[in-house]
Amino acid sequence: MFGDTIALTARSLRKWIRNPAAVLPGLFTSLFYLALFGSSFNPTSLIPSNIAGFQLSPPQLAQIKASILSQTFGGASTYITYLTAGIICLILVFNMAFGGIDLVLDRQLGYLNTLLTSPITRASIFFSGVAQNMVKALSLAVLTFMIALILPNGLILGRGFGVVDLVGAFAAFTLFAFALSCAFTALAFMVKSIDSLVAIANFVTFPLIFMSDALFPASGFPSWLSAVSNVNPVTKTIEVARLLMVNGTLTASQAATVSWDFAYLVAFAMVLAAVGYLAAKRVLKAD
Repeated sequence: MFGDTIALTARSLRKWIRNPAAVLPGLFTSLFYLALFGSSFNPTSLIPSNIAGFQLSPPQLAQIKASILSQTFGGASTYITYLTAGIICLILVFNMAFGGIDLVLDRQLGYLNTLLTSPITRASIFFSGVAQNMVKALSLAVLTFMIALILPNGLILGRGFGVVDLVGAFAAFTLFAFALSCAFTALAFMVKSIDSLVAIANFVTFPLIFMSDALFPASGFPSWLSAVSNVNPVTKTIEVARLLMVNGTLTASQAATVSWDFAYLVAFAMVLAAVGYLAAKRVLKAD
């Protein structure tokens, strides 16, 4: 099964790399999201330099902005520092949701039927779809992280941030990507048309993102939305990555939070992998 999965994944990735129209937009998506959201949603840009007739000096204004970021945005040095983990999750969500379009096309063009009559396991067909979407999305996640580092007023990593912290942040992203890829790959095998996939993906993706603290702290949400955000896997993923990026060296309570979030993400990934595989296996067997 492993060899079949690798071969099918490699075939899909070659198609992706050889198609500039598929690769190039992804290269600019990260820059676009970071620059757009980092500029238009930055709350510190709303602070006036003149308050009640009192003109704030540049150092005073900078101090107020730093205080807001520190107290409300988890100690982030800049808004993009706070935002980076959220933008990476946003990119993962959208790429996983719409990555199944290629699988629907394979069904419509008859390639899936060819695979089903070949001496390969159904599991390899499913997990190759999972793997190809993960590679594409995580490549963009790495690119987003690098762009955030070089943007003006961009990502400023916490003191003590090292290789272990980087691996930890991307381990959380990988678990989240794997879980979503399993779910949306199964969905791609279940639907009959691209329109159906896009409609369902749009219905699911926007609540996932906007009912999390990807763009703003959940502390400002109404109570019902804050409760949903607290169990949202997007929030759990972002919390791990953000704590590691912003703080570097974690306190005992922060380390405990990261551990619980990882346990949540592992369970989330295992459940969606099992459900996705069983659903896809049933559909592929029927075909």
